[in-house]
Amino acid sequence: MTPFERIGMAVLHRFGPETSHSLSLAALKAGIAPVPGLYTSPVLATSIAGLKLPNPVGLAAGYDKNAEVVDALARAGFGFIEVGAVTPRPQAGNPKPRLFRLYEDQAIINRMGFNNDGMEAAAARLARRSRSHPVPVGLNLGANKDSDDRAGDYVAVLASCGAHVDFVTVNVSSPNTERLRDLQGPVALKALLARVIDKRDAMGRFVPVFLKIAPDLAEGDLEAIAEVAHDVRLDGIIATNTTLDREGLKSANARETGGLSGAPLFEKSTRVLAKLSSLTQGHLPLIGVGGIASAEDAYAKIRAGAAAVQLYSALVYKGITLVDEVVRGLEDLLARDGFTNVSEAVGTGRGDWL
Repeated sequence: MTPFERIGMAVLHRFGPETSHSLSLAALKAGIAPVPGLYTSPVLATSIAGLKLPNPVGLAAGYDKNAEVVDALARAGFGFIEVGAVTPRPQAGNPKPRLFRLYEDQAIINRMGFNNDGMEAAAARLARRSRSHPVPVGLNLGANKDSDDRAGDYVAVLASCGAHVDFVTVNVSSPNTERLRDLQGPVALKALLARVIDKRDAMGRFVPVFLKIAPDLAEGDLEAIAEVAHDVRLDGIIATNTTLDREGLKSANARETGGLSGAPLFEKSTRVLAKLSSLTQGHLPLIGVGGIASAEDAYAKIRAGAAAVQLYSALVYKGITLVDEVVRGLEDLLARDGFTNVSEAVGTGRGDWL
């Protein structure tokens, strides 16, 4: 973290979490945030589901919910970016306060509830993004809280925004929309994914479709998801979203309801990732997310089975320059262990997590 960034972070943390989030977006829009720039190398450059990534460290959904700062984020060092979640109609989300810092645990609890400006606003902003940078941009698809056809909502957002993004993620794992996680059941999930993939195929342009799953799944649930993914020819799985688990937390805000992200999620999400990697035997690209705060964390996810990784919560505590630290540190770790490309390391440490 640079001295300028350290001062900026201290200022941001004087405000509530949601206000700080809005201020950070404003800083990126104004061009005053200290973005380190994109770093790549032959060791780091890779691909996933046909997407060429300059490096395997991406931004998870939830930060740029409304695709407001895509171009600035593309210059911040991420190898790929995921915006959203976006729903068909704008919605305010859950009542405030709904976002909480857990300093002692280096964690976040959120119960935002898919607050966003809706698909039409997102599509307009995504259509204006620069195509000159090499960083793929994806969209997290969501469903309105009061929808009678949530599967139809995912299809609608894809239809509206699909022409302007490089991949989409079906988000059925947020704990903050009532009964949304019910869509992870095999029958409902297969029907949902089939509808989304049918819409993708009808677009006349290939856009990889990923699925984001919860960490709070039993092994039998993971087996069912792996089977569904195979049957519908899913392009990849993001493991994992936030958890409802509160074990071992020390912070005063630990009892707040919502999804927990950050450092306490690392082990649980990595074990789910490794199990899923074992079930799919390398035939399905996986993206590891949950608790990454260092190059060592990112490397552990890759060795557990992730072809690429995403981070978000650690930025709240360590700032945007963390991205460059993770990317360059990951390159050093790969070189130390004799890998000439990150793809060679995928799954090499899976057994440590099973």
